[in-house]
Amino acid sequence: MSDARPVDVHPIEVESYRILAERVDLSAVEPLARAMIGRMIHATADLGFAETARIGERAGAALLDALRAGAPVIVDAAMVAAGITRYPTECHLPRVPVAPEGSTRSAAAFRLAAGEHPSGAVFVCGNAPTALVELLDLHAGGLVDPAAVVGLPVGFVGAAESKAALWASPLAPISVTNVGERGGSPAAAGAVNAIVRLAAEPREGAG
Repeated sequence: MSDARPVDVHPIEVESYRILAERVDLSAVEPLARAMIGRMIHATADLGFAETARIGERAGAALLDALRAGAPVIVDAAMVAAGITRYPTECHLPRVPVAPEGSTRSAAAFRLAAGEHPSGAVFVCGNAPTALVELLDLHAGGLVDPAAVVGLPVGFVGAAESKAALWASPLAPISVTNVGERGGSPAAAGAVNAIVRLAAEPREGAG
């Protein structure tokens, strides 16, 4: 279950967002997507995400609904887990001490997670392109049906290609990703944290 709760915003964060607003205009972006892109930029100080981010048409709502429902959040690396605040995560990498032949530990960990959470989990990839590719293969094979996907692996080998494959896949409408080699754990965690905060807010008409 979620342990999301309202957040007190530090003055440094307020000032950071003021500076961000001076440097990039996200006003034309849909609110949930704007929240995710803004926090991706805030977490990395990389204004390029304003141009390279790709947010599926249902991604924000799907992630918000999943977090409000207490869905499992599966991450590909401990660094992503450390960056996601006020919501529990699962990282199965410690269960794979040695990479299977022809695969990687990260890919194998996502396969384990998919076996335990075949439907309704949020998958977050901020480190390993191979984990994202594995998720796409599992989905194509009918073995996993995520609630939402945050696919922001970083690196010179496979990162851009894996994100392009995600955006070309049937999962694109519920996915958060970007174009190119940049990405990383802070960006992936930032996108999730943006929606964690919104999930903690009272729903309109509630009460």
